[in-house]
Amino acid sequence: MRRLFSTFAHGAPGAGLLLLRVVAAVAVVFHAAAALRSGASVELAIAYVLTGVAGILLLVGLWTPIAGSLLAILALWNALLHPANPWTYILLGALGAALALLGPGAWSVDAYLFGWKRVELPDRRS
Repeated sequence: MRRLFSTFAHGAPGAGLLLLRVVAAVAVVFHAAAALRSGASVELAIAYVLTGVAGILLLVGLWTPIAGSLLAILALWNALLHPANPWTYILLGALGAALALLGPGAWSVDAYLFGWKRVELPDRRS
């Protein structure tokens, strides 16, 4: 997992990534839930459930590159299926791709599990 991120951003960049993750995840989960309530077919329901799962993973910052890539692919697919109004899906796909490329930031489960750790070695002289 460490190969996917150069660092886990702290400070203002980390807060920006947290805000980006939360806004994208809430929008994705909202759209997936609304689509599932509309009575979609089984094939579309599977895609909407996958989209909702990707949104939840983005919300907590777990497997962010995988969830962002999945979101980008599913949003592009939805944009092609709904040619009358593809802009919402294009925006969500762009957010997913940006999060996949930028990483989750310091306030995420990924940073807790896979971030840099400080190892304290005891002094051998004492």
